[in-house]
Amino acid sequence: MGVETVVIHDRSDKIISMTELGKIQRPAVEDFTEKRKIYCVPNIYPFKDSPDELKKLIDKFWQEVSAQLDRLEAAGKIKKIFCENVYAGDEKGLKILSKVNEKALAVVKRKIEEGATLLPLEDREIFAAFLDWRNCLAVIQTEAVYEKVFPFFKEIYQKRLQHIQDMIDKNTAPGEASLLIMVDEERVKLQFPSDIEVFLVTPPSYDDLMRWFRDNMRNEAAT
Repeated sequence: MGVETVVIHDRSDKIISMTELGKIQRPAVEDFTEKRKIYCVPNIYPFKDSPDELKKLIDKFWQEVSAQLDRLEAAGKIKKIFCENVYAGDEKGLKILSKVNEKALAVVKRKIEEGATLLPLEDREIFAAFLDWRNCLAVIQTEAVYEKVFPFFKEIYQKRLQHIQDMIDKNTAPGEASLLIMVDEERVKLQFPSDIEVFLVTPPSYDDLMRWFRDNMRNEAAT
């Protein structure tokens, strides 16, 4: 049996309560408390010199994420935190996170103050090799070269995903809840063990952000 996914997504700017989930034949909060849980948040990065509209949407997104996580913790308080790009724990991990996403950093710091622990999600050598091969792909101009390079990227990419899955699995104890902050495009490729309940936290502003990006890409393509 595959892992069950509960999507926490509501346009009314409130989390769907476990009682409400039960009304539509979803498990009640009691059914989750003894299980391993992973709360998955899409990692939305702030952009330097981005338009004010985008900045406001990103700020709103992370504010809503924080509020929704607080309510979601009725199913289990967050004990472990994992974030993409972070290959060290504790203060070193926070320093890495501060350089790539200060918005996510604020959420992580708050959960640490409430008793959670930031753990290294990435293996430093694997992650470095992943970045190297990804950067190589980004500058390739010919199909022949792409076909030579891509297998190396694919191999290290699979190693990275496997390491991430293993870190979450071995560090989330029975009854514990962990927080994963990772871009959706990467997160959907993870295969969690069947005994981990997966909660997808996508606040109302997430749709607004995706719409902004789609409209922006459409406008750039038209010019």
